[in-house]
Amino acid sequence: MNPRVRRRLAVTTIAASLALGGCAFDDTEERAAAATATRDVADGTGVWDATQLHEIEVEVDEDAVAAMIDTYQETDEKEWLEATVTIDGEAFDRAGIRLKGNSSLRSVTDDSEAGDLPWLVRLDEFVDDQSVDGWSELIVRSNSSATALNEAVALDLLAEAGLASEHAVASSFSVNGRDARLRLVVQNLDEKWEAENFTNDGLLYKSEAEGDWSWRGDDPDAYTDVFDQETGDEDLTPLVDLLDFLNNSSDEDFAAGLPERLDVQAFARYLAFEEVVDNFDDIDGPGNNSYLRWDAESGAFTVVAWDHNLAFGGSPGDGGFSGQDGERPERPEGMPTDLPSGMPTDLPTDRPEGGPRGRENVLVERFTAVDEWADLVEQAKTDLTEELYASGYAEEVLDRWVEVLTEQAGDLVDADTVQQEADAIREKVAG
Repeated sequence: MNPRVRRRLAVTTIAASLALGGCAFDDTEERAAAATATRDVADGTGVWDATQLHEIEVEVDEDAVAAMIDTYQETDEKEWLEATVTIDGEAFDRAGIRLKGNSSLRSVTDDSEAGDLPWLVRLDEFVDDQSVDGWSELIVRSNSSATALNEAVALDLLAEAGLASEHAVASSFSVNGRDARLRLVVQNLDEKWEAENFTNDGLLYKSEAEGDWSWRGDDPDAYTDVFDQETGDEDLTPLVDLLDFLNNSSDEDFAAGLPERLDVQAFARYLAFEEVVDNFDDIDGPGNNSYLRWDAESGAFTVVAWDHNLAFGGSPGDGGFSGQDGERPERPEGMPTDLPSGMPTDLPTDRPEGGPRGRENVLVERFTAVDEWADLVEQAKTDLTEELYASGYAEEVLDRWVEVLTEQAGDLVDADTVQQEADAIREKVAG
């Protein structure tokens, strides 16, 4: 079946299941959900062609990298550096690179290899309109596994679930001619990504790792350290209004008014998805990983998933992701282990069935306290398990990624490691 058709069916399936389950929604909620629905996104092409191992080479001044690391260690500031970035043989002079991430950077030292660090590459940071295949930004992700198969598969399943995702590709990544590493490269959630995934104009906000969703008053400046606006003209008003409602409404007003402010069905599906792929570091995990996308036409928000390098039981503290037998591949040398600064260090690495996800989030707490919406999440878990796992789709996705790595990346990762990490995911999929 055509993948784009499959994604469209995934969106309509939940609506049908809700009708069969007897859940009632008024016209306002249906309009909000329709207005904030994601587009059908075609398979990636060019730099985002996932059937190919891509090659990324970075040439950057070594002293500048060392100074940048020192600055980050002292201030948490992520400075931009000029670099020559060559992507699949095409060189881009004066491209911008900077560190990207939070928990993935907490183990960075002066001895860290640049090839192991997580990077944001922005081709047009210093040269206007510089891009590859029309894209100017990409993220070189970190992962505690050798293959990053867990995140790659999770992102494909996220798209199949009818939720906004990112294109991802395997790459051979090297800095200043040193040995290449196998790295997963994904889209940055910028204006071009937003236009690809959403129909209407809007604004995109990112939850900062060390922030929270508390109410801090009407002054937008009070939220600049806990949310970062990623797209559109600077305007935190919709976000501040939502946080006011989430934190200060009565239970009755919350249940009645949330469907006007949030795509409820999509949020239930999002929560269910994170459970199904066993990713504890989500909207209420230690990394506070999520984006909020406000739709200018409907006035409603959609929660956008982000950061799946701990999917399928991954843990930042023990070197990878596991199958049901608990066996985990060894962590690649140099990979970080720490949680974001200020985050609790005693969080469980595996979320117990039906138990807490690791960190409080007012939206999750209040949403799941409404029986009708909690039922939506449970129904969506059942639907997604059938659509993604029982259907065989997840196995197909995993097999495609394994084929790319074994046939094209043999000099970067050995076949036994690929097989071991793929088998760990298969155990999770098989249940």
